[in-house]
Amino acid sequence: KRLYIEPLRAQPKERFVYSDIGFIALGEIVKRVSGQSLDEYARTNIFEPLAMRDTMFRRFGQDTTISNLKSEISNNQNVSRLAPTETARATNTYLGGTGEGREAMLRGTVHDPTAQRMEGVAGHAGLFSTADDLSLFCQMLLNGGTLGGKRILSQLSINEMTSPRVINDTGATRGLGWDMRSAFSANRGELFPSGSFGHTGFTGTSIWIDPASETYIIFLSNRVHPDGKGNVSALRGQVATVVAASITDNDRTRTQSQESLYQSTVNAQLARRAMESKSPSNVVSSNANRSVQVLNGIDVLERDGFKQLQNMRVGLVTNHTGRNLNGKPTIDVLREAQGVKLVSLFSPEHGIRGAVDEKVNDSTDEKTGLPVYSLYGESRRPKPEQLKNLDAIVFDIQDIGARFYTYISTLGNVMEEAAKLNKPVFILDRPNPINGTDVEGAIADADKLSFTAYHTIPIRHGLTIGELGTLFNRERKINCDLQVIKLENWQRAMWFDATNQTWINPSPNMRSLTQATLYPGVGLLETTNLSVGRGTDTPFQIIGAPFIDERRLALELNAKNLRGIRFVPVRFVPRASVFKDESCGGVELIITNRAEFEPIRTGLEIANALVKLYPSNWKTDSYNRLLVNTETYEAVRRGTPAADIMRAWASPLADFKRRRANALLY
Repeated sequence: KRLYIEPLRAQPKERFVYSDIGFIALGEIVKRVSGQSLDEYARTNIFEPLAMRDTMFRRFGQDTTISNLKSEISNNQNVSRLAPTETARATNTYLGGTGEGREAMLRGTVHDPTAQRMEGVAGHAGLFSTADDLSLFCQMLLNGGTLGGKRILSQLSINEMTSPRVINDTGATRGLGWDMRSAFSANRGELFPSGSFGHTGFTGTSIWIDPASETYIIFLSNRVHPDGKGNVSALRGQVATVVAASITDNDRTRTQSQESLYQSTVNAQLARRAMESKSPSNVVSSNANRSVQVLNGIDVLERDGFKQLQNMRVGLVTNHTGRNLNGKPTIDVLREAQGVKLVSLFSPEHGIRGAVDEKVNDSTDEKTGLPVYSLYGESRRPKPEQLKNLDAIVFDIQDIGARFYTYISTLGNVMEEAAKLNKPVFILDRPNPINGTDVEGAIADADKLSFTAYHTIPIRHGLTIGELGTLFNRERKINCDLQVIKLENWQRAMWFDATNQTWINPSPNMRSLTQATLYPGVGLLETTNLSVGRGTDTPFQIIGAPFIDERRLALELNAKNLRGIRFVPVRFVPRASVFKDESCGGVELIITNRAEFEPIRTGLEIANALVKLYPSNWKTDSYNRLLVNTETYEAVRRGTPAADIMRAWASPLADFKRRRANALLY
């Protein structure tokens, strides 16, 4: 009756709501159509034919009172195989309504309160299983609905279940009963392709299935034990990334076919949504979220036969991120290009191979024998004698999207020196990995510019490196003969995982898109006496110091209820950088909804919490080194709430967006 009277929150196809109600209704439909209870129907039509011997509802029978639960547990020899969840008190569980034994630990009884009130059998929760049994179910799906000669589902049914449905104008997708690419698919990790699918469970369970590689991941944890406070969101995604990275089959034909089918389906649905709404903003969104292969500048240059560089002697500013889509270094691509003579190389911070965390010296490239001139050593600019015999300078480095990432300062310096000698600069453009729409943070003070703050832009600028060069050239009046070899198929709303490009760590401590997403906010803190995870496996995902009580800090930060982020107390020992080999208390930052997450606000809130909790321990003297905004710096030192600080940015950011509009290439 409650389900029946529940009002619709929106009209059908208007919006997506994550809800149990539809699945509760489906369970009741199965019961009425088949004439069997849902648990009996599932047992006879799914579990027994698949030999899933440890899969069932109501592990200990139908009587869900505490007294019977205790009796069943004590008399069952397999109780040790059952994972306990929370206490009945912790979940306010129904358990027959007797009110007895509230401290009893749930074990073999469904954790979900609604399913408990439905006596343990419901369409949305209540199933007990094992990894072995679930592997049979996954293999059946990969086999097109059969296993061991027994058909459970038709191929058409599986096709229908796993076809993407666009659920909003950002291009997020779900299947029928499965997630595909949305805010709820963190368990997908960072490498599995479009067209794969899966789901999670509240108590810490997860399945992800990739038909292209015929891979499935079953993750069974009990994160709610014993008090409901555990969190495995990041771990599930990390496990999936490790699994996907271990797939060594070089034949990508199946993956490309799967990607192509997914993309065409999503594109058609986005176009239809845009037409139905007849909203210009929706048309932009549909274009911005086409999941197609994005070509970098080097790929466009190569495809066009290097016509822009014909008969030129070229110097190349690059590092290990300069590669074409096939993974071939831009160094080799240009060296082998007909009509182009590659004369010299220039290396930014971290060196030509991206592995150095200190000053970089001039050297000779071992493979090509070309001279490598350092732009992060005694000089951070190319010297006139290094440029005089060149006809052009080519720049191909992947940026990260934050103002204090020094590759963009290297670009500015190269443009300035090239302009003095009337040498053209070609930027082989690459995507902004954290998207080209979001603009956040304080504008750098004009009188405090440096190698980590080349220009008066906000912390998160929302520009590609080609657009940054265009902005620098115009606003700083460099007068460089600048030519940008533009990206193809890139749209501003795309994050890096929508480009279908291979992630390459842009620097030694930037190891994932998650870390890049956190970096604009967490990176601000690393000039203070705080570890930001350098010297650990998860730089920029954890912060801490010996003087921090990890639980106290996590409690303070979680109480702020920031959108898209949670904080988990941790202890860690950095093996390098700040507090090397010292035990630190701190927090791990878990992004729960990337679309809502505000990295720079998060950084401010962490600073605010440190000022409040550890005013005599946390040293803010050097906090402005990367922030480069005295007004904001003084506000942080005073403990001004983050929301008030951000309000002060509104007018400068609006002005920057007007300036920025003149540099947009996409």
